[in-house]
Amino acid sequence: MPRRVLQGTVVSDKCDKTVTVLVERRVMHPVYKKFIRQSKKYAAHDETNACKTGDTVFIEECRPLSKRKRWMVVTPSAGETGAA
Repeated sequence: MPRRVLQGTVVSDKCDKTVTVLVERRVMHPVYKKFIRQSKKYAAHDETNACKTGDTVFIEECRPLSKRKRWMVVTPSAGETGAA
C-alpha cells in the first residue's frame, strides 16, 4: 500500500527532531454545498532539525516513532522548491 503524502506549513519547531505541521484541506459542506476549510496538526519527525516555522513541507506516513509521531518530513529536492 502506498504511503500518504501531505503538504502543510510548519507552525512549531520547538521540540528536538520534531515539527508540528498544519495541513489544510477544502471540503464541501454536505447540506449547504459550500466549500469550507478544515485543518489538522500533525507531529512529524525532522531528523536534521532543518525545518523552521513558516516553511512549507511535505510529510509522509511512516511507522510509529513515538506516541504521537507517525509522519516524517520529506526533504524536497532543488527542483521542487524552485531553487536553481
